[in-house]
Amino acid sequence: MGINWEEDVIRHADGRRRCGWCGHDADYVRYHDTEWGVPEHDGRRLFGKFVLDAFQAGLSWLVILKKRAAFHRAFAGFDPARVAAFDDRDVARLMNDSGIVRNRAKIEAAIAAARIIMEHGGPDWFARFLWGFVDGAPLQPRFRTREHVPDKTALSMRISREMKRLGFRFCGPVTVYAFMQAVGMTNDHLVSCWRHDAVRRLGEGSSG
Repeated sequence: MGINWEEDVIRHADGRRRCGWCGHDADYVRYHDTEWGVPEHDGRRLFGKFVLDAFQAGLSWLVILKKRAAFHRAFAGFDPARVAAFDDRDVARLMNDSGIVRNRAKIEAAIAAARIIMEHGGPDWFARFLWGFVDGAPLQPRFRTREHVPDKTALSMRISREMKRLGFRFCGPVTVYAFMQAVGMTNDHLVSCWRHDAVRRLGEGSSG
């Protein structure tokens, strides 16, 4: 997910300091507190997050977040096996679904991604593929200000190239880095955010 930083951190009414990008929207704050940066090793959930990040390209993540339930329904619970079987009728159905972002190229890219995943062994393969780039453990940078947080890295460029080689689309290095942040491949909560240490501890106990 692409993040629009307005402040380094914000102190909320509950006294906690949070990364400034989550602002004060309740959905955004909940997402920041419970999901963003948490290491995700389930291949099916990783596929769902990848699809959502691809749809987010060029849009606000908050738009996608508020449509996430509709995306989940429209894309068969983000089950790669089921999405891989989608045909032209499903594309037409999705193009008529006002609950999601109706972009044919992104819809077809999501279906193509599901087929690639299934051709290589399914969700477990996808999880191993992604986490293999970080040796199964989250990166733990200690960013102090928003200016220090990159929008892409040498690693995200390498992952992007490999994904494109396999046939994935909407996986440029910026999108890939946002995905890495979201699924906890890197802990990019600022060190002054209350979630930084909590996510670090989760990372220390996670494994692929």
